[in-house]
Amino acid sequence: MDGLLNLWQATGLANFTLPALAMMAVGCGLLYLAIARGFEPLLLVPIGFGAILTNIPVAGLAQPGGLLYYVYYIGIDSGVFPLLIFMGVGALTDFSALIANPRMLLLGAAAQFGIFATLFGAIALNFVPGFEFTLKDASAIAIIGGADGPTAIFLASKLAPELLGAIAVAAYSYMALVPIIQPPIMRALTTEQERNIEMPQLRPVSKKEKILFPLLVLSLTIVFLPAATPLVGMFCLGNLMRECGVVDRLSNTAQNELINITTIFLGLAVGSKLAADQFLTVETIGILVLGALAFSIGTASGVFMAKAMNRLSSNPINPLVGAAGVSAVPMAARVVNKVGLEANPHNFLLMHAMGPNVAGVLGSAVAAGILLALVG
Repeated sequence: MDGLLNLWQATGLANFTLPALAMMAVGCGLLYLAIARGFEPLLLVPIGFGAILTNIPVAGLAQPGGLLYYVYYIGIDSGVFPLLIFMGVGALTDFSALIANPRMLLLGAAAQFGIFATLFGAIALNFVPGFEFTLKDASAIAIIGGADGPTAIFLASKLAPELLGAIAVAAYSYMALVPIIQPPIMRALTTEQERNIEMPQLRPVSKKEKILFPLLVLSLTIVFLPAATPLVGMFCLGNLMRECGVVDRLSNTAQNELINITTIFLGLAVGSKLAADQFLTVETIGILVLGALAFSIGTASGVFMAKAMNRLSSNPINPLVGAAGVSAVPMAARVVNKVGLEANPHNFLLMHAMGPNVAGVLGSAVAAGILLALVG
């Protein structure tokens, strides 16, 4: 009889709890969004599956000694996985549009306003019963506004590891929803005439400029904001390998095998933090709301900056490109191009939008460095 009782207690049926089942349903929901709707499948598939695995009773996959525990400890707690992802993203990024039109840096910087606005919003939530965000928590939450998953994970792992699951899910969810969230904001803040503006063709960029650019960016970061050099440095390394032309094998590895392998483990590690006891809290709801607010403010700030630049510039600037200042590369640029084509079938804004888009990647890394230097 004792043997049967012990066998029953070792089954999942005897140990399931409603919160754990709810989080496994969340994991299944993420899988649905990735597989059926195509929302960020490379990240949401491992995150969703990791959420299911970590909530399996008795298995202890996310407990000390479990696989997910060590994946998180080695890759996220150490900060290695986000940095490797940034190197791969750098190897995939072409800075030609930004080099040809350096003014687009201003749009990438303006879009980061959502981060700092949300920082104060997270602190203000402490006046609502049930919320107790520290300055470090608020800083980690605010970075969601940059729409940059690796940066959000990197900063959260340093400042608020207990909130990592909610922050990562919010960041990648809003990145996946860029085609849904951004167009209404862009249309509401621009006129039909502004959306019709055609921008002049960009000048050709030499190989020498492409090689010098990551070195210049890294040098400026070292001088003015060393706290951001982990992210910016790996990003610049990946881009230099892409552009120098003498390490194609390394560049191809960073663009393909390395970033793919890291993405699998990064997703599983993030999913391991979606345990019911950590995720099902009132603070998670606050993070999701603040994340949406941060992303919306970042989009609007970029559009407003582009409108101001268009009025002051001798060369026309379509205000839509300001929405690409968030770090969701290249999704935000594609959305800008799509909305521009809806207004004018001959208005191709993709390359122009890639300038502020890649500037947004650098901007979010710099913003993370500033927050880390201030409160880390």
